[in-house]
Amino acid sequence: MACSTNEWSQTLDAELWHERWREGRIGFHLNETNPNLSEWYSKLELVAGQRVFVPLCGKSLDLLWLGSQGLDVVGVEISELAVRSFFEENGLEPEVASVNDHDQWCAGNITILHANYFDLQPNDLGPIDAVYDRASLIALPPDMRGAYAEKMRELVSTNVPMLLITLDYPGHQMSGPPFPVSSGEVGELYGDHYRIERLACMDLLSDEPHWREKGLEELTENIYLLGR
Repeated sequence: MACSTNEWSQTLDAELWHERWREGRIGFHLNETNPNLSEWYSKLELVAGQRVFVPLCGKSLDLLWLGSQGLDVVGVEISELAVRSFFEENGLEPEVASVNDHDQWCAGNITILHANYFDLQPNDLGPIDAVYDRASLIALPPDMRGAYAEKMRELVSTNVPMLLITLDYPGHQMSGPPFPVSSGEVGELYGDHYRIERLACMDLLSDEPHWREKGLEELTENIYLLGR
């Protein structure tokens, strides 16, 4: 059966990410907790025992930070190498089980599903109380972001809040990922279903000059709270 354009795009994107992890081209990975998470986390108004979803999580240390707040954390990651690295590098011994056709890696209150985000179904995640998207939307090219947002609405009720972090820059100055996502596009993707509040907009070039070496003359980081 022939694949649709979007299915082909998802297949090619999956291969891209497998290759990047194999070759260690993971400049998006931070060796510390993202400071924006600890600064703006309170906006999600979560309490211990609630469940937060982290899409395209990689081996982010943000998972540990969220877990330290007493939350149940569930991430999804397409690269088994990334999943394995997260547990090994943090000294965690996961239990691995096949659940709903996906491998589920669990240690304490942290679960990572080794799966393609676009293949997930709501029962794979269970009830979700918040979403944290630091490097997920910006990891996808423009032609996939509409399907990404639509899938999010399928997986997670729009009644729960989302902390969304994006980058924006002149698209002709650098080839992603990370890809630029403007505030206008955030509105197009989510405005019909969420109230969107921009919490902060920061110029990254002054504090992180390595971006200039990639050819960027402008780079902003935007923090959004999406909710009802």
